[in-house]
Amino acid sequence: MLTSPSLTMGIEEEYLLIRSDTLELTEVPQELMDDCAAELGSQVSPEFLRCQVEVGTGICADISEAREDLKRLRGTVARIAGRYGLAPLAVSCHPTASWQDQHHTEGERYNALQHDLAGVARRLMISGMHVHIGIENDDLRIDLMNQFTYFLPHLLALSASSPYWQGQDTGLASYRMITFDNLPRTGLPPHINDHSAFLRSVDTIVATGAIEDATKIWWDLRPSGRFPTLETRICDNSPRLEHTLSIAALNQCLLRMLWRLRTMNQRWRHYDAFLVGENRWRAMRYGMDEGLIDFGRGEVVAFADLLEEMIELVEEDADFLNCSAEIEAARNILAEGNSSRRQRAVHAAELERTGDGDRAMAAVIGSLVEEFSADL
Repeated sequence: MLTSPSLTMGIEEEYLLIRSDTLELTEVPQELMDDCAAELGSQVSPEFLRCQVEVGTGICADISEAREDLKRLRGTVARIAGRYGLAPLAVSCHPTASWQDQHHTEGERYNALQHDLAGVARRLMISGMHVHIGIENDDLRIDLMNQFTYFLPHLLALSASSPYWQGQDTGLASYRMITFDNLPRTGLPPHINDHSAFLRSVDTIVATGAIEDATKIWWDLRPSGRFPTLETRICDNSPRLEHTLSIAALNQCLLRMLWRLRTMNQRWRHYDAFLVGENRWRAMRYGMDEGLIDFGRGEVVAFADLLEEMIELVEEDADFLNCSAEIEAARNILAEGNSSRRQRAVHAAELERTGDGDRAMAAVIGSLVEEFSADL
């Protein structure tokens, strides 16, 4: 009998801070960071840009524990930011801010990133959500990574929250991914034979001095460089807490489903990165609106049907992991729209009402502020 991985969960979110009066992106005061750290300790930290704050839950046994921890983190950041006339957004791109106006956080790590990435780093006015799932066996972590890659476009489609960039509708559901893909060592993870092969490849690059360790590998899905976890990094931030939790629960349940197949000497079929990459593009471009390719059927399938198939696939796993409610609530994302769709709906409604593009964009940002605290 194969030993089950713990499948513990950790969620990291990166928030953008805005001024409550003007809704403009702003630098985070050091006093605000100090106040947050006084209450949250190491669970809060600065990020690459001075306008960002990162939070991370502890190691959570289940989705219920993750909900309480993330609710506390969101609530604390929002409350303390309010003292300074600021508000956090859990969204992957500020709809109107200009990257030229942003500055990176001073510090050895961030200064080195700025130097290494040059002009590319200046455009990183983006935030994401990362989900860590505990998989202690090294080779199992790599094996499940190879199989789980298939589902990454599905998770991106659910989470897409970055349709606007510098005041313009990009036509994409996730413009964040376009920006992030300019960095090295990003995109879908390559197919890797085992953990030893992964370490050999990393060691080869580290030995050249190009990177110092595996934390500088920024694939959409990676073996964490710090923890015995598989880290999903493809997702946009979800403004609504409950949507974040549904996406995190899908991560956890899909990985348990793949492990369960392994115990029966079965596995998910491997598809070439060229094919999965096509679905990744469809998720970036359309979100949930135009479906994804089902490679077994050889046709584009409506996302509603794909979501139902995923929910059915993990029914047993959701029951085991006590997250059936969160898995079924993924249907709410489909019904209400992911953030990208909701932002466009707010913009269209305000533009029709007032005929004023600036007011329409302000309405979008205002809706993101409201959604951040809606489930707290």
